[in-house]
Formats: sequence, C-alpha cells, structure tokens
Amino acid sequence: MSMGCVSPDGRLSDRALSFLKLVKERGQILPQEAVQITGRPLFQVRSSLRELTQAGFLKQEGEGYSITEKGLKALEEASAS
Repeated sequence: MSMGCVSPDGRLSDRALSFLKLVKERGQILPQEAVQITGRPLFQVRSSLRELTQAGFLKQEGEGYSITEKGLKALEEASAS
C-alpha cells in the first residue's frame, strides 16, 4: 500500500504539505528531527523526504533536507486554494 506524498497528477497530500511547511520553517531538517517533531516512524519520514526530493520539492544536502523553489511554490498554491 502506497502512502504517497505526491499523487500521479502531481498534487501533494496534506502530509506532504505539512512536511514542506516544517522544512521551510526550520530552513533545513534532518530525518531524526522530523521524527521527533511529527511523531511519525523513521521509515515513514525517510520515505516522505525521499519522495518529495525525487519530485523536486526538497533537496538533500548531506544528511539534511531543504525546500526548493518548487516546494515554496507548492506551499503558496496550497495556501491560496
């Protein structure tokens, strides 16, 4: 069962948007920090971060992740709708 962040048509789930918001607020986030903040299991956090990175909403820098222009734009569009 896929608990995807990004639907086939490119829309983001609520969970994906909350991850993007979190990364935007913190500037950069480590998977372990995301686990502590969200209370989600590490495998789920890693999978969400990986999926958002592959889709271009986040970029990985060493161990951490930061938001991209595409991610910022997705957040703006989500808050506007």
